[in-house]
Amino acid sequence: MTGGGDRTLPDPSEWVERYGDLLYRYALARLADPDAARDVVQETLLSAVKGRTSFGGRADPRTWLVGILKHKIVDHLRRIVREAPAGDGDPEAEWFDSSGRWRNPTGTVTEPDRMLDSREFWRALRRCLAGLPRRQAAAFVLRELEGMDTAGLCQELGITATNAWVLLHRARLGLRRCLEKEWGRVAEEPNR
Repeated sequence: MTGGGDRTLPDPSEWVERYGDLLYRYALARLADPDAARDVVQETLLSAVKGRTSFGGRADPRTWLVGILKHKIVDHLRRIVREAPAGDGDPEAEWFDSSGRWRNPTGTVTEPDRMLDSREFWRALRRCLAGLPRRQAAAFVLRELEGMDTAGLCQELGITATNAWVLLHRARLGLRRCLEKEWGRVAEEPNR
């Protein structure tokens, strides 16, 4: 055991087998990129090995590793935003007419809780996130999936609050358009 708490940290040689799938699924759901997800999981495990003496035993090892992973995901998204071009396109013209009204009627989600439990929904969301401009996807993931507040989002991505809201608005429009197309298609495909 490492640390002074009640929980025991298993030997690092067991971490991949015990926690690898959990960490990978968590990262993939947020990054929508299998290669990036593998990279951040690898960085997480390396950081955990280096910092295992800091494990205090107050939390489950899984919780401790996910906490490290969250930081690695934020680091990854920060790099993406820094390297992505600032112009992410403006999808609003496609959605709204000159008077600001919807061009096409909006659909209605009748059972949103049930939708969130659907594997097909999450597969479609992952695919749609991968199709968004990187800055928009990063802002959406930090805000909506990680629950980061606006101040934290701005700090992590090095952007202003106005930039954050524009990125989030465009991300939501892009995801909506994509989900309307992708969800039905993904639901018809066998598990991937």
